[in-house]
Amino acid sequence: MTTPFDKAPPKQKRGLFAGLRASFLTGIVVIAPIGLTAWLIWTVVGWIDGFVLPLVPYQLRPEQYIGINLRGVGVIIFLLFTIMVGWIAKGLIGRSLIRWAEHLVERTPVVRSIYGGVKQIAETVFAQSDTNFDRACLVEYPRRGIWAVGFISTKTKGEILDKGGAEDMTSVFVPTTPNPTSGFLLFFPTSDIIELDMGVEDAAKLVISAGLVYPNGDDAKKAIEEHVPDQAAE
Repeated sequence: MTTPFDKAPPKQKRGLFAGLRASFLTGIVVIAPIGLTAWLIWTVVGWIDGFVLPLVPYQLRPEQYIGINLRGVGVIIFLLFTIMVGWIAKGLIGRSLIRWAEHLVERTPVVRSIYGGVKQIAETVFAQSDTNFDRACLVEYPRRGIWAVGFISTKTKGEILDKGGAEDMTSVFVPTTPNPTSGFLLFFPTSDIIELDMGVEDAAKLVISAGLVYPNGDDAKKAIEEHVPDQAAE
């Protein structure tokens, strides 16, 4: 039995290999996010350059005048071209041309199916709206008592709402781990959805990290206990 007068056991000194290993792991934690982010940006910029620059006349390419191939020129050209197209499309002439082109596409059997699907996806993802995946939530999925992180999409409408068995329903996208770009579109009664205080970015980090990165975990637990007080008491 130890007493307050006993000497504390001396701390064991870590060996040289253990110290190097700890420093190496710390370096990996610092370098990996920076390196992967830089590599991803570099790769995406190169992919856009490789797609855009072949469409630009050779005489107009910057390397003709500076002698080197600057990475990112294709991205700048793509941004300027997209802004110009958007500006034209907002005008009367642009809207008329778009309606004429869409009418022509609708008369082409295979093309109209591809164009219609791509247009609907683009309008949903890039629509300038405040209701597209701007809130994270908790839902009981795939059964009661098991919770999943989801992203609130829109209010459910049409036939889904009429036959869903609830007066008010919400569309929720439940992503998969570690790839949040795939997942399931589910329709829940609005009363069964718990909105989270964490933002969409924090919720995405939680999904991607498989639960290793936990923003305001105490607040989320409190929200569940308030939503299901009977289960929390048990």
